[in-house]
Amino acid sequence: MPRGRAVHALYECCCNVTWAATLADARPYRDREALLSKADAELLALSPRDVDRAFEAVAHEAVSSRDVTELARITGERIAGMLGPSEGYPEY
Repeated sequence: MPRGRAVHALYECCCNVTWAATLADARPYRDREALLSKADAELLALSPRDVDRAFEAVAHEAVSSRDVTELARITGERIAGMLGPSEGYPEY
């Protein structure tokens, strides 16, 4: 996938351009767990203002607390949804 499309797809998951671009630029990932680990690590590198903006973007979702652990959970769920089932889609 071209970089621009990857950044856009990841932005839809994490709601931060810097975060999405960093994740896209670190491709390829050996598996989904590597991508999720990188997403968590890069979340910790975001400024407090970027974290607040990401929370504002996910405000319509159920949020139990406004901390990076909760944002990591939400982002992980969105990335997993983007990637589809871990076993892949069945052949039709």
